[in-house]
Amino acid sequence: MFRSEAEDEYIERNRKLLLCGIIIFAFIFCLILILGGCQKKEKKAPKERVANVRVTQVMKHTLRPSVESVGTLKPYEEVIVSSELNSILKNVNVAEGSAVTRGMILAELEDTEYRLDVERVKAALRQALAALDNLKREYQRKEALFKEELVTKQQFDDLSARRVLAEGEVDRAKVALSLAEERMAKTKIYSPLNGNVKDKKVTTGDYVRNGTPIFSIVKSNPLKLNFSVTEKDVSRLQIGQDVIFKVDAFPDIKFKGKLSTIYPTVDERTRTLQVEAIIENPKRQLKPGFFARVVLYTGPPKEIIAIPITAILYDNEMTKAFTVENNVAKENNIEIGNQHDEWVEIIKGLTAGEQLVVVGQHNLAGGMKVNVAR
Repeated sequence: MFRSEAEDEYIERNRKLLLCGIIIFAFIFCLILILGGCQKKEKKAPKERVANVRVTQVMKHTLRPSVESVGTLKPYEEVIVSSELNSILKNVNVAEGSAVTRGMILAELEDTEYRLDVERVKAALRQALAALDNLKREYQRKEALFKEELVTKQQFDDLSARRVLAEGEVDRAKVALSLAEERMAKTKIYSPLNGNVKDKKVTTGDYVRNGTPIFSIVKSNPLKLNFSVTEKDVSRLQIGQDVIFKVDAFPDIKFKGKLSTIYPTVDERTRTLQVEAIIENPKRQLKPGFFARVVLYTGPPKEIIAIPITAILYDNEMTKAFTVENNVAKENNIEIGNQHDEWVEIIKGLTAGEQLVVVGQHNLAGGMKVNVAR
């Protein structure tokens, strides 16, 4: 059976298409195998990660053990000056902020009524003294006559009684004069201490009553520094320990004081104990109410291992730091003690001479290779 020429061409064309398809499929298959092999080679040889860090040598430092806190400056004394009389204010001699000294006249009350009362009592005293003097002379005459039995005993006893009564009148007049003079003196209101006027509550012409507050006066040299320490530090406290503190108004100045008072009870809510230091303030730079950052030194200087606070890492309840040995990072669990400014005492976990990572530690893990920056 013979095929036509058209059929031969059709068969030949199909054969060529099939051959091209087989070649393309073989090419794609080989390409997949080559690419897969390269990826496997890359997985087998991953590039090792190296971290850049900066280190410093762990060293011993001579530092004083201390407790840090915050506190508030308070006046050494603060008093409310009140009137002890009912009267009108005649003069007010000071204003808010005025410096005052003990015994200085701060204000004066209208004293006419009290001055006249003193004069009245003085007149009564003079009258009582005159009556007593007259009775004394009469008593001397009658006493001589009584001894000569020229007056009766009844007459002499009456005279003796009148003399005693006259002496009582004199004593009563003297007491009344003392009271009147004391009231007169209270028309002048004096400062009870050296300090400054914190608050003036009245003006000239005001009517004040007994007990009316007129001035508030504070003593600002020395000052008291009130702050608290945690319960765990209470056993380290002693009267007379050195206190150093700074205030925002003078950030470059360290002020000094001495621990003067340790309160007897711990606050149950905060578990802290209130303490107090005395601060000399001769230049009046410090003001009551200033906020203070306090360091209380609890012992003499001692040699300890300390590292920068920035080198420490906290992982849940663990505290750690990284060191470098043979260009490999080592993770160290540490136990820390007191903080001294920017340094923290290391109780356990590091030794002097180790290379401590101070920059780049947040990206490290134990066993990682590092490149130490020079």
